[in-house]
Amino acid sequence: MSETTVHAQQSGQHHPIRLYLAVWGLLFALSAFSYMVDYLGIQGYLRWSLILLFMMLKAGLIVAVFMHMAWERLALVYAILLPPLLVLVFVALMVSESNYTIFTRLAFFGAAS
Repeated sequence: MSETTVHAQQSGQHHPIRLYLAVWGLLFALSAFSYMVDYLGIQGYLRWSLILLFMMLKAGLIVAVFMHMAWERLALVYAILLPPLLVLVFVALMVSESNYTIFTRLAFFGAAS
């Protein structure tokens, strides 16, 4: 091999295999916890909160490690992660305003008979 090829291979970012195995183990454990929510028969808001929590934790691990976001520049992380976060904030605002909208419509137009 030429010297430039060796230098290019050495300058690349390599992570220990133990990191990837640990992340795969965590993903497996989080998936098992998510399935246990269904298996144990948890119902209502607790069920959906736990499922969404495990889903977000798994997505965060995948983005941070396998997409190398944990080692990227802060500007790139903000460019990729900030827009979906802002969309979630806007969705939360719309949900909080939905009760006002339905109550206003019922007050002015009356309930359907």
